[in-house]
Amino acid sequence: MTAVRQDAWSPDDDLMLAEVTLRHIREGSTQLAAFEEVGERIGRTSAACGFRWNSCVRKRYEEAIMLAKQQRQKRNYMKKSAAAPQVSSMTHDAEERAYHPEIAGEETLTMDAVIRFLRQWRNAYQDISRQIKALEKELKEKDEEMFDLRVENERLSREVNSAQTDYRTVNDDYKTLIQIMDRARRLAVLDEEEEAKTRFKMDANGNLERIE
Repeated sequence: MTAVRQDAWSPDDDLMLAEVTLRHIREGSTQLAAFEEVGERIGRTSAACGFRWNSCVRKRYEEAIMLAKQQRQKRNYMKKSAAAPQVSSMTHDAEERAYHPEIAGEETLTMDAVIRFLRQWRNAYQDISRQIKALEKELKEKDEEMFDLRVENERLSREVNSAQTDYRTVNDDYKTLIQIMDRARRLAVLDEEEEAKTRFKMDANGNLERIE
């Protein structure tokens, strides 16, 4: 019994799902049969294949689906003309409406057209992958640049804190110096006042006389 896969769908899985489903549509089979075939080949359930087709893959192949429907109609017409057994077109139309309500256009399907369409889709997917890788590389470079800026910011913050500490120390020393200078100035003024006071001395007769 095949194990049911739980990993993500790869581009090759999507491509196989599209190719097999388009073949079943073109050959007059049902999409359910296509999903069962793909599920057996890639190890997934038919329900998972149907969900993947309806939610993601189908929208990429609208043109190819239209061509496949036209091819199926031509096959049915040829079978009917030859009186060969065929699957009711109403059954197919009901199934198609259940999966997608839009009506297909009027184009003839060729293998070259399908292959060309699938190759274009693959090229577009590769271009998107390259763009994603380029964006991832740019994001990594931005992260490294952001890390360098964060380190530089921390260094500058330390320098600013150190400068602020030095400033506070110098400011405190300056205030202390001003206080010392002010005290010295006041002492000098007091000395000058003491010297400016009138002085007296006693003479030989015992009288006081003023000293200029």
